[in-house]
Amino acid sequence: MKNSKLLVLGMLFLGIMFLGFQCASTELTSAKLYIQQKNWDKAIETLNTEVTKNPKSDEGYFLLGTVYSEQDNIDKMIESFDKSLAISNKFQKNIEEYKAFQWANNFNRGVSLFQRGSKVTDKDSSQMYYDMAIDAYNKAIMLEPDSGETYRNLAFVYLTTGQTEESITPLTKLVEIEQAEEGYQYLGEVYYTLGVNMMNTFKIQKNVQDSVKAMEYYNSAIATLEEGTTKYPENAEMIGTKFSAYIGANKLENALTSAEALVEKDPNNKFNRYNYGVVLLNTDKYPEAETQLLEAIKIDPDYDNAIYNLGVTYVKWGTAMNKEAEQQGTMSDDYKKKYEAALPYLEKVVEKDPTNVAIWELLGKVYSVLGMQEDAANAFKKADELR
Repeated sequence: MKNSKLLVLGMLFLGIMFLGFQCASTELTSAKLYIQQKNWDKAIETLNTEVTKNPKSDEGYFLLGTVYSEQDNIDKMIESFDKSLAISNKFQKNIEEYKAFQWANNFNRGVSLFQRGSKVTDKDSSQMYYDMAIDAYNKAIMLEPDSGETYRNLAFVYLTTGQTEESITPLTKLVEIEQAEEGYQYLGEVYYTLGVNMMNTFKIQKNVQDSVKAMEYYNSAIATLEEGTTKYPENAEMIGTKFSAYIGANKLENALTSAEALVEKDPNNKFNRYNYGVVLLNTDKYPEAETQLLEAIKIDPDYDNAIYNLGVTYVKWGTAMNKEAEQQGTMSDDYKKKYEAALPYLEKVVEKDPTNVAIWELLGKVYSVLGMQEDAANAFKKADELR
């Protein structure tokens, strides 16, 4: 935070009061008295009369700005100050101090309101505080549009309240102003999430425009994350989301080339191995995916994502083998070996996360294929109980 901008309002008013009364119009003299009395409505009425009679009254507009500041009417405050500066620079220093104070005032108010919203348990009350925090941060942005910290905090409120699309603008500004690592990361994740959501909508409603919009989001994610990973090549979260966006956009060759290059560059990096494995899995290259995911688990035996995706790899591999055998008209139980290979990994997932409905369902199907009917029934029952 810019400590130099945390000014005391009382000092500002002292400066106003002693700007002088010499040669002042009746309206200016009266307005200053109303300001001393904190009679803001009369002050505004009198000052509006002043600037109507004297459109070149730089002091009239300046004082109007100070009164609007007292009323927290930031729009009108900035408008009045801008009109004063358009006439002369006489009050420029005072105006800069006022804007600095109000920026800090609204920024700190946003922080406080967000914290209050995070502490209350009532959902409606929490949302009320979050909305007020958003309003305060937007006012701070109006006062100082180049403050990356304000955009960062505003985006975080939006993300906390599930207003994903609304977070795009402040995150974009954060990237533009600071090229901040978290700006690239969160903006890329937002675009990717919106792409996934829109694609899911397309699958349900079959509206081609939803598919087009999903691709736009995926491509925006890719553009953001490619730039971000160039600047911050060690950010594993960004790299992972980038590969997911490649897959979502069906740019599998890009994903394969990039993932393979990362593994070649740093073969002992579990994230590189994992990402390459996931890309291979999504391109139905099951033996190659198995190799990469096993390497990731070898590096980190508790790597949950790699454990889960290795289990999925074996299930998909077994399913593909069975389908191929049926197409060729042959009978073989070889595919069941892949299901058996999947079991310890899927079981490990539910050991760590026993509330995972999707894995319980997948386990139920695998147990069924392997003739483990009692285990299958228990798995499906567990999935039903968790719904």
